[in-house]
Amino acid sequence: MKRLLRNKASYVILEGFLSELLGYDIKVNSLLESESNAETETDKTNRVDLLCENQQQELIIIEVQFHSELDYFQRMLFGTSKLITAYLTRGAAYSHVRKIYSVNILYFDLGQGADYIYHGLLHFKGLHLKDELRLSKSQRERFDREWAGELYPEYFILKINNFDKIAVNSLDEWIYYLKTSELPEKFTAKGLTEVENQLKIDTMPAEAKAKYLKHLEELKITESMLETSYVEGKTEGRDLGIEIGKELGIESGRQAEKINIIVKAFAQEIPISTIAKLVSFPETAVVQLLTDQGLLKG
Repeated sequence: MKRLLRNKASYVILEGFLSELLGYDIKVNSLLESESNAETETDKTNRVDLLCENQQQELIIIEVQFHSELDYFQRMLFGTSKLITAYLTRGAAYSHVRKIYSVNILYFDLGQGADYIYHGLLHFKGLHLKDELRLSKSQRERFDREWAGELYPEYFILKINNFDKIAVNSLDEWIYYLKTSELPEKFTAKGLTEVENQLKIDTMPAEAKAKYLKHLEELKITESMLETSYVEGKTEGRDLGIEIGKELGIESGRQAEKINIIVKAFAQEIPISTIAKLVSFPETAVVQLLTDQGLLKG
């Protein structure tokens, strides 16, 4: 699970899991260093399994823990507190304190509670009127939050062992996978399709997996060559395309560009089927054009 979430090639799995948990679409900017430097030899470092930043520059800690810890609640608090100070530049205004989410995936029983998902959010309640403290208008505009407690870290505790294996919604599908390492039937949760694809690769025999990964790498190279051919076809001028186009009775500059791209892509040994898709031409038309120009034997 840690490896899947850390996959830097694509954040789709991580984004899918967080989107289902938080209830809105999350876009991840980057994975960050997950260990804060200690200021002294005796200072505790902040080791977490995964630390990421979303597009709102909020910080998200993810911990996967198997072994019971009596002081785990304090560990959660320490993790968010350490992160606040680590990402606040000395002398910066307190308004630059980052919003932090602490997501704890636990395979042991923490505290006493029958549920399998707990959400901790600070609430400022009036002792007499029982109202909740709201931010002022200027504060709401500045921080894009409604309530004072929303400025503080939020905690999610996923008690995986409490789950009864019956998935009734998309978030439950993720919990099901976290508990069983199996994907539920007809899943709809965001990110699980990518998990399925990754699991198929991971379960391949070593030789087949190596060949498949090599195939993926070759596809990346082909895509890069296609992109280069497309850009060159547009930016290096249309002379060749226009000249060939005139011979074929094609006057459109856009069509001439496509012809230029076809010629350049073919010169780089890109498959004709791939070229046809790139320029939205039938394969037979691409073959005929290359044949007429003597680039392909009939």
